[in-house]
Amino acid sequence: MNTAVLMRQGSGLSQLPPLSVYVHLPWCIRKCPYCDFNSHEAPAGGADEAGYLTAIESDLEASLPLVWGRSVQTIFIGGGTPSLFSPKGIDRLLSSLRARLKVAPDAEVTMEANPGTFERERFSGFRSAGVTRLSLGVQSFDDARLAAIGRVHDAAQARAAARAAGEIFPTYNLDLMYALPGQGLAQLHDDLEEALAFDPPHLSLYHLTLEPNTLFARFPPALPDEDAAAAMQDAIDARLAQAGFDHYEVSAYARPGHRARHNLNYWTFGDYLGIGAGAHGKLSFHDRILRQTRYRHPRRYVEAAAAGSAVEVEQTLTRRDLPFEFMLNALRLTEGVPAAMYEAHTGESLARIAPMLDKAMAKGLLTSDPTRLAATPMGLRFLNDLQSMFLPATGGLANAPS
Repeated sequence: MNTAVLMRQGSGLSQLPPLSVYVHLPWCIRKCPYCDFNSHEAPAGGADEAGYLTAIESDLEASLPLVWGRSVQTIFIGGGTPSLFSPKGIDRLLSSLRARLKVAPDAEVTMEANPGTFERERFSGFRSAGVTRLSLGVQSFDDARLAAIGRVHDAAQARAAARAAGEIFPTYNLDLMYALPGQGLAQLHDDLEEALAFDPPHLSLYHLTLEPNTLFARFPPALPDEDAAAAMQDAIDARLAQAGFDHYEVSAYARPGHRARHNLNYWTFGDYLGIGAGAHGKLSFHDRILRQTRYRHPRRYVEAAAAGSAVEVEQTLTRRDLPFEFMLNALRLTEGVPAAMYEAHTGESLARIAPMLDKAMAKGLLTSDPTRLAATPMGLRFLNDLQSMFLPATGGLANAPS
């Protein structure tokens, strides 16, 4: 692959990538034993919604110079369980964002929700506040599987919430998990058929993994072995393809016109301002790319935001970081990305990582199409191995200047 002819030598960004906003609402009813996200059980009297939203507004005000004048294409409200907040609170949040930022008229506004918080009037209130896309964490329609993974809702609540999501929102996503304790192909089939009965425009299917610093890591349940999990993945791909879904990202399946725009911006190395406790952000400038992380604990975050500095860690990516940072995201897309996007979104020449690309192609993990950066089917199956080939210490940049 003659990558040298594809790109000029990188000299910074000539045009900034699309911008999104991520807002983290950290409270949940009860922390799931597999969850390693920054989530905290809500206090007995409920979270201080108004105080937290004031902190969000202070954080946003302090961040405006970094994104001034840029158009926001998508907003994502994640958690935790954002649907614990009231519709009035979500309305205040979105109004605050629109008052301070240049939000595109057709911006996608996604909000995560737990069926355990479902009330039809509540979901209608979120829609009236401006949420255009609901991401519903169903995980399973089987009561035994839900109990095994510590979910706070049951199958009946999941069905009621899924039905309402389709009736209230222009588009929505159902999250399911597989390779659950006690789950076999028959139980997986039942979950898929239940989900498909709602005719959802988008499905996300996640393999349950035992993440460090979780209850399941300390007290691991018995899970299906690797071969059984691989068979489940094959069954998911086949059934959803038969149902007309496009498998466009390793865990995401969409009907035409319903891909998650916010997540696509992540996967194509776009920019995102992250606000809220523990939120991560990535912002590009013509001469640098900046990563930020907010204070993780809600109380500490609120205090820091009030003091005008909610950012705990700030890092400028070096040239050595960029290949892995880009490929970690882009190679999750089953069709990959245009090769020209590497320079457009990193400011670096693709020719500089030609040895990495050639090595990945020689191993059969990366396609040989000179116009695209895309994993082969084997590369998608062994995605972690492919992505790790672009780490500075392993990918041939150990002696390159930073």
